[in-house]
Amino acid sequence: MEQNSQHYDASDIQVLEGLEAVRKRPGMYIGTTSSKGLHHLVWEIVDNAIDEALAGYCDDIEVVINKDNSITVKDDGRGIPTGIHAKTGISTVETVYTVLHAGGKFGGGGYKVSGGLHGVGASVVNALSEWVEVKVYQGGKVYEIRFENGGHTVKPLTVVDECSLDRTGTTVTFKPDPEIFTETTIFDYEVLKTRIRELAFLNKGLRIILIDDREEPIKKDEFVYEGGISAYVEYLNKNKTPIHEQIIHLNGEENGVSLEVALQYNDGYQSNIYSFTNNINTYEGGTHEDGVKNALTRIINNYARNAGILKEKDESLSGEDVREGLTMIISCKHPDPQFEGQTKTKLGNAEVRKIASDVFSEGFERFLMENPDAAKIIIDKAMTAARARIAAKRARELTRRKTPLEVASLPGKLADCSSKDASECEIYIVEGDSAGGSAKQGRDSRTQAILPLRGKILNVEKARLDRIFANAEIRSMITAFGTGIGEEFDISKLRYHKIVIMTDADVDGAHIRILLLTFFYRYFKPLVEGGYIYAAQPPLYKIEYNKNVKYVYSEEEKDEYLKTLPENVKVNMQRYKGLGEMNPEQLWETTMDINNRILLQVTIDDVIQADQVLSELMGEEVEPRREFIEKNAKFVKNLDI
Repeated sequence: MEQNSQHYDASDIQVLEGLEAVRKRPGMYIGTTSSKGLHHLVWEIVDNAIDEALAGYCDDIEVVINKDNSITVKDDGRGIPTGIHAKTGISTVETVYTVLHAGGKFGGGGYKVSGGLHGVGASVVNALSEWVEVKVYQGGKVYEIRFENGGHTVKPLTVVDECSLDRTGTTVTFKPDPEIFTETTIFDYEVLKTRIRELAFLNKGLRIILIDDREEPIKKDEFVYEGGISAYVEYLNKNKTPIHEQIIHLNGEENGVSLEVALQYNDGYQSNIYSFTNNINTYEGGTHEDGVKNALTRIINNYARNAGILKEKDESLSGEDVREGLTMIISCKHPDPQFEGQTKTKLGNAEVRKIASDVFSEGFERFLMENPDAAKIIIDKAMTAARARIAAKRARELTRRKTPLEVASLPGKLADCSSKDASECEIYIVEGDSAGGSAKQGRDSRTQAILPLRGKILNVEKARLDRIFANAEIRSMITAFGTGIGEEFDISKLRYHKIVIMTDADVDGAHIRILLLTFFYRYFKPLVEGGYIYAAQPPLYKIEYNKNVKYVYSEEEKDEYLKTLPENVKVNMQRYKGLGEMNPEQLWETTMDINNRILLQVTIDDVIQADQVLSELMGEEVEPRREFIEKNAKFVKNLDI
């Protein structure tokens, strides 16, 4: 990428508006004041350092969690300009940290491309912190400024030391305000590590070091990837078996917009495509992803037709066919990205669709021509997927109702609810006919539907669509939900706004739960992302004394409760091994009554990490699964074998 001019001073910082009411409405600026919002503060400061790297002036970034749980971010960029800002009359450093929408991202000269969603980082972090200290190394001098109590300047920018002329950069230390972050102010090392690794992949050659100084031994991880997003694809495929050796890496630039794509096929059945714009993970896709996907389908079809593999004129491979087993990273750098969608993580710039298609088409077509062996393997994989899709078509028909009124086509095992208002309807996916019988008798039949499953469903991580549709239990769920599956998926047709997994509190129950979650995540991901999937929490024990009945849900809760009982009282304890041991009234009272039950909502904080864990636990490779179990076995409690 072309470097910007070395000219970067106070005139490059454009002030749009004053800092207003950030502390009163923090959610408007960082989304939430939960743990996610707390970590967002780090990304706002790190993004500023990454911008210097994108502009070609920063090679090293260091992020430190200090002993007092403050955060320090150091970079070796040019340093925030220290001169007096013409519009505010105060130093530019103070302007950047006290005025909302003041930064090099809003003028024309500061940055060609910048990361971060809002560009409000420094001032918002300041507003939501107990204190912030900024040091700037520039022109042989060390400048320092300090803010306290939500952004008030207590020490204006002052020269505090000298440094070598070639030392430049910014060091920011901040401590989040517990009055704002009432849920937690404790930073999670693993959360920071995952995102920092991702940023290192997306910015080839940039070194990012993460240090946790809170306890001995000090944790330290260093991330630098000379292969960039190709190294990212290699990392994502490490628990899979690639079907061609070379990772395909394409890039190009058009009208100031650059696009970079890395991809490799594996022998699995899922596609893992992740797109980014200016380092932001565009979870909802957008025009860059659309352009690449469309080009991929077109180029593979053209190649297969020209090679005589596709013989019929009307025969063609679908998008799903050509994406089976594909791991792909798409990284777009745009000077003026327009984000849309529910969470503002969908790229909307219309011109990017054609740019992405052009850049990808040219590079991928050349790769197929120059690597006929790899091309044949890729085409064969897509052709096999197409045959499985055609075989699955007949079974798919069995899951599709012709009209919403065709209740007769619902699965016979389903005890449906009488309400047709999806927003109040729930479906319980229940393990076994015995528990299903109790649930049917104990439920609220107006709003609660029951679908019993017989045995363990298919592990969809290891199966193609034809086998998945041939599985009776899976067909029952697809039909009951009403949304369709794959490219036909339509969330507006969802018949229940709560899909509740209700399994026994034992190893088998946990296995059925992970099989169901794998199926939901791979084939109903919008339902998981939308918060429609829940896990019921049946009690572990029923404790009775003097006609008092108490249900407890863990060993810890049992021990705490027993301590509160009078000495010498006769206690009867029943350990529930399965849901089937409960009569309908008990099941209703403990697990299904909306006034008493405990439901755990299934959420995803990090889609890429979720994919990795599912691949480890549910994929074909045995070694990653063994490593995962050995690493995490110590955390397992109450194991029944």
